[in-house]
Formats: sequence, structure tokens, C-alpha cells
Amino acid sequence: MQEEIAQLANEASQFVDKWESNVLFITAASFVVWLIWCVVYRRLEALAEKTKLRWDDLVIQALKTPISTLIWGWPGIISLGFLLEGHFKTTLDWLSTLKLLLVIAVCVWFVLRLVTNVESHVIAQQKRDETTVQAVSKVIRLFFVTIAVLTIMQSFGLSLSGLLTFGGVGGLIVGLAAKDLLSNFFGGMMIYFDRPFKVGDWVRSPDRNIEGTVERIGWRMTIIRTFDKRPLYVPNSVFSNIVVENPSRMLNRRIYETIGIRYDDSEVLSDIVHEIKKMLKNHPDIDTKQTLIVNFNGFGPSSLDMMVYTFTKTVNWIRYHEVKQDVLIKIMDIINAHNASIAYPTQTIKLAPEHAGMSEVLSSR
Repeated sequence: MQEEIAQLANEASQFVDKWESNVLFITAASFVVWLIWCVVYRRLEALAEKTKLRWDDLVIQALKTPISTLIWGWPGIISLGFLLEGHFKTTLDWLSTLKLLLVIAVCVWFVLRLVTNVESHVIAQQKRDETTVQAVSKVIRLFFVTIAVLTIMQSFGLSLSGLLTFGGVGGLIVGLAAKDLLSNFFGGMMIYFDRPFKVGDWVRSPDRNIEGTVERIGWRMTIIRTFDKRPLYVPNSVFSNIVVENPSRMLNRRIYETIGIRYDDSEVLSDIVHEIKKMLKNHPDIDTKQTLIVNFNGFGPSSLDMMVYTFTKTVNWIRYHEVKQDVLIKIMDIINAHNASIAYPTQTIKLAPEHAGMSEVLSSR
């Protein structure tokens, strides 16, 4: 009995010594490889900074952490294999699968990091539509994640053909159960493809109480920041059933005013109309290629109504009001220059001649 115990202790001691030597050797080798990779990375980074292209910098930045993880993760799995195989006295086939999963994870991680770097770089340049860039990035991420999931499932021995067959039946069940989720997803796809608006646009809907600036377009919902800084979280499926206005894509802004002149100034009305039209045609901020109307438009209760209808060149909201203010002030100056006045609501009381002195009679009594 004592001999068997001593033999077991001797075998355990040999196993521990062998495992410790293997693990220490693998760890030391991993450390050396990691140091070499750090030196190589810094050298590549220095070379990339000297080039005019930005794409090589993005690739190198995306490689750094995944490669470091692979350098330490792969030897770690090997060390774990030595420990478990020596302890259980058998070969563990799942360790090779674990190595494959590590490689897949590192590759997908690298691609996702690269896509994120490219997306940030393109958006920072402001030469591309931010909404389109984000949409393409999400599609690329979804594609590679799907490929990775299918590869992992195949590595576990699952049949992809059987999975796809099950997906036809299961897809119907999932589609019925997640109808709202799918409608929001396809609503987001239609926003990306039809592009009725993009991030940064001012949008509003006459059908709903929705108005503000688009902050983010996601797969499920769109975030709109109202002008009083409240966030609106609108499901994408809503945009399939409502009318959406996009004032950010206006080509011009309209000035449409009705200005009343006193009836006493009817003799100079035609001159005022002519001068205002001339002023608008020569105004640097008025788009004369668009409709321009200045005409006497009708008889009001206490004024001769004149219509001013024109378009500004700017679409900026603040600049538009500055231009409109300048136009209205110049119209007022033209009216005053003709010794006329802008009418305001008045009432005229006419008394018959026989009643003209009635107030004096009443006051004498």
C-alpha cells in the first residue's frame, strides 16, 4: 500500500514538474513574441505616419489589440490543454475547437474595429453623408457577425443545411412573434435606402406632433431632438405611415406679406407698388429667378391691400429672418417716402346734417 502511494506521489510530482516546465516555457515564448509584436507595431505605426494615406493607419490601429489577444490567448489554450490532458489522462478534442473559436473571434474583432475606424474617419472628413456611412457600416458589421456565427455553429457540428431548413419554418414563427420589431427594422432600411432625411436634418410631420433635428437613425428607432431640446424616440415603422416634411432641403424660403395702405393714399399706390417691385429685383438676397409678385390685391375694411410675394436665396432660418426684416423695413421706407402710411383698423362715423348739432343741444340742457 505504501509503495502504491509513493508511486502515485512520484507520478504526481513528475506531472507537476512537466506541466510547470511546459507552461513556463510557453509563457516565456508568448512574452517574447509579444515584445517582438510591440516593436513591429511601433515600426509599422511610424512608417504609416510618414505616408499621406490615412487608410494604413486605420488598419494598423485595428490590428493592435486583436493580435495581442491572439498572442496571449493561443498559448493559454495550449497550456490549458497540457494541464487538463495530464490530469484526465485523455485527449481533449474540444481544445482544437476552442482554438478555432479564438481565431474567429480575433478576425471578427479586427474587422469590426477596422469598420469603426473607417466610419469615424469618413464622418470626420464631412465629405460623405453621415446617414449613408452609418448604414453601410451597420450592414458590413451585420454581415461579418452573421458569417462568424454560422462558422461557429458549423465548428460545433451543426448542419447548416438543416439550420437553413429549420429557419424557413422558424422564421415564420419569429416573424409573427416579433412583428413590431421587424417592421421597425425594415422601416429603418427604407429610411436608409429612400433617404427622406439624414442625421442633422430638420424634419417635421403634419400628421403627428413631431418636429426637430434628427440625431440618430438606428435599426429600431430614430432619435429626434426637438427645438426645446426634448428627445423624441420614434419607431421607424411610424415613418411608413405618416407624411414627413424636410425643411432642410428647401431651395428657397418664401416671404409672403399683405400690407395695407390707407384709402387716403390711393393716388400714390401705383408708385409704391412699382418702387417695391424695383427694390426686390435689385435686392442681393432675393432670388429673382423665382416667382416675384407685388400687386394691389384688394379692398380691405380699412385699407388698400397690397400683396408682396417673393423668395430669398438663403434657406438658413436665422439668415432668412434677417433678410425678411431688411425687406420689410425698406418697404416701410418706400411708403413713408411717398408721404403715405400703413393702414391700421379704423372706423368712420358719419352723422346726418340735421343731427350735427344734437350734442350742443343736449349739453345746453
